[in-house]
Amino acid sequence: MVEAFDPGNFAVNVFIYIVMSKGIPNPEKDFSGWYKQVVTRAELADYGPVKGTMVIRPYGFQLWENIKNIFDHMIKESGHTNAYFPLLIPKSFFAQEAKHIEGFAKECAVVTHTRLKADEEKGIIVDPESRLEEELIIRPTSETVVWSMYKKWIQSYRDLPILINQWVNVVRWEMRTRLFLRTTEFLWQEGHTAHATEEEAQKETLDILELYRQLAEDYLAIPVFTGLKTESEKFAGAEKTYCIEAMMRDKRALQAGTSHNLGQNFAKAFGVTFQTEHNQEEFVWATSWGVSTRLIGAVILAHGDKKGLRIPPRIAPVQVVIVPIIRDNDQRSDVQKYLEPIINGFAETGVRYHIDWTDNSPGFKFNEWEMKGVPLRMEVGPRDMAEGNVILARRDMDKKISFSCENVNEKIPTILEKIQQSLYAQALAFRNENIHTTNSYDELKQIINEGGFVRCGWDGLDKTETAVKEETKATIRCIPFDEQPKDLTCVYSGKPAKHEVIYAKAY
Repeated sequence: MVEAFDPGNFAVNVFIYIVMSKGIPNPEKDFSGWYKQVVTRAELADYGPVKGTMVIRPYGFQLWENIKNIFDHMIKESGHTNAYFPLLIPKSFFAQEAKHIEGFAKECAVVTHTRLKADEEKGIIVDPESRLEEELIIRPTSETVVWSMYKKWIQSYRDLPILINQWVNVVRWEMRTRLFLRTTEFLWQEGHTAHATEEEAQKETLDILELYRQLAEDYLAIPVFTGLKTESEKFAGAEKTYCIEAMMRDKRALQAGTSHNLGQNFAKAFGVTFQTEHNQEEFVWATSWGVSTRLIGAVILAHGDKKGLRIPPRIAPVQVVIVPIIRDNDQRSDVQKYLEPIINGFAETGVRYHIDWTDNSPGFKFNEWEMKGVPLRMEVGPRDMAEGNVILARRDMDKKISFSCENVNEKIPTILEKIQQSLYAQALAFRNENIHTTNSYDELKQIINEGGFVRCGWDGLDKTETAVKEETKATIRCIPFDEQPKDLTCVYSGKPAKHEVIYAKAY
């Protein structure tokens, strides 16, 4: 714990300088180490006691809540409602949809017993007499339990559509984990909808994908490609999987959200039929879709810099941090009075703010809040008050601006919006600089090795996709909606291209 700043204590000042100057790894040299340090030092999350789990700290959870509340409002506006389905799922449910269990079998956590007991020699042990007749799966995703309930709820076309979402945790037993990006347990939303026609289900799938695009670009300030996953990359049990794909600062891809057209697969597996308006019995059409706390990882990886986080204002837990520069209680009282009309203005405009009254040095505070990615810092000291000003420092650029105290409330919402647009523009420019088009397989390998996205032709064959993956570690991230395969040849086989695709290494 760093001691409080003391202007007259040389030893303490030297100690603070050493701690703050140590910094974090340079992301251009050690991106993985930089990421780990940012997550923990910005107090977003910490490692849980079970390998692969994480504790989301208050600052990180506020960020997740902001993202969650934005998307929750979006889906409710589009007619969806929230519900809750059980964490524990009978193992037999998974056996009813073969492709689904095949996709999740190696990631399932299984509950076999119901209690513990004391043992004189071994301490606490699992009571062998409490073994369950049927093992239970801790939810890796909820399609099976949802469709077991939909079978009870759906009889007629009048019961459709069902547009349900839930905000929950899931468990997928990952071998290689990284905070927010891939953990054994994570938080997410999962939508599960049921429809009377194939056309309705397909429209739902694409409508949700568009909401994900808006969430990523308009709020997280991350430009994304929207498109279709290949057969080998689609969700287990889906007919079609659509995704949003983003480029991170290390030029790798991150799948930030998926929307699945499940066809009638789960309806057939669970015998969910309905009576049509013409008194015919048909299977229900389904979709599922989800985004998770991985989005926090996306924000870090897309916007972070050498100083730490840079959080877009629309999702920032703190949009403005106020750093008073004072030396005694008299100056504190003066600053409090000076800030009062500004704080009242924040309350009226809805600006999220925090005043750092800790007795750490100004330099320490600047470093701490830059690490946490607060979009705008306001500095107020005796000189500023004498001049009737405040100093504003934008996190998206190394720049300080002096503003009159009288019009700062009017200016700050505009500045925050400019920071939002600036972060998006920077991320878009970076992505555009690192997207390459080629017909040469040798060039593709070079680009993938150095980092970047490659747009190129693909002949549509699984063996081609597999060969490129094995030789380069790159995967087809999506078949983008704006593909133009005409006159292209496959980058690997040289055959006429069936699709234009995006290749990249991914998280």
